[in-house]
Amino acid sequence: MAEWNRGHGSVDDVLDAENKRLAENLANKVSRLKSLAYDIDRDVDDQNEYLDGMDSNFMSATGLLTGSVKRFSTMVRSGRDNRRILCYVSMGLVLVFFVLYYLVSKIHQ
Repeated sequence: MAEWNRGHGSVDDVLDAENKRLAENLANKVSRLKSLAYDIDRDVDDQNEYLDGMDSNFMSATGLLTGSVKRFSTMVRSGRDNRRILCYVSMGLVLVFFVLYYLVSKIHQ
């Protein structure tokens, strides 16, 4: 009977050691998952800040474009002299664009 208790005790020791090893593995995995979740949380916070910044940039660009369109519409609706000035300014901008394009293409060659 004493032999049976000794054998039973060694089986308990083996099972206890195996349980401790598995518990340690589980604790390591939980620790890695916790670290991963923390990294994901930080990444999400960074991306949310970036998106909030983009939102405010788009809102300011929208306001700028809206104001420009209103001023352009007012100029077009006003008298004949403003239309002539608008035509000259538009042709001047197109001419400047082609001159700059020509100069840049010459520089790259």
